[in-house]
Amino acid sequence: MQLPIYLYGQSVLRKPAEEIGPEYPGLEDLISNMQDTLEHADGVGLAAPQVGLPIRLFIVDLRPLADQDPAFADYTRSFINPKILEYSDETEILEEGCLSVPGIHENVPRSTRIVLQYQNIDFTQHEEVFEDYAARVIQHEYDHLNGKVFTDRINPIRKQLVKGKLNNIVKGKVDCTYKTRASR
Repeated sequence: MQLPIYLYGQSVLRKPAEEIGPEYPGLEDLISNMQDTLEHADGVGLAAPQVGLPIRLFIVDLRPLADQDPAFADYTRSFINPKILEYSDETEILEEGCLSVPGIHENVPRSTRIVLQYQNIDFTQHEEVFEDYAARVIQHEYDHLNGKVFTDRINPIRKQLVKGKLNNIVKGKVDCTYKTRASR
């Protein structure tokens, strides 16, 4: 089932999310619904706050990029209660967009390597190194769990230039091919 994606201006996108435990109701269904939502919206990552839930959960699906990198052919992951333990000093600036900030794409610096501690659907603890594009997507989604969006990380001059577009999103003046919830 597709869920509405909360757009820039919704308060849930600015609140730090809370950890969950194995007793969280309907977790498997939620992850399945988030996956359906992500696929329909043609994205590669989706955090629970983007569907209105202030919990520390995000999914990553890099399969749409398999033609660019065969390693992504079966790359779908769920991350529960993640914590980035280490960021590399080496960074790369690449263009990013966000399903919650439609129509805006900007260059964002991110670490090229991270160490992430997280739990899987069975709440088994993992610690794993992620590099390059996977690390970028994880950092983007991780920001959502901390009340940040990618435009918080762009050059201040560029942020001023997109301010009008951000205000239009807040007002619901945006066209999306997926179901959304604006703050209107």
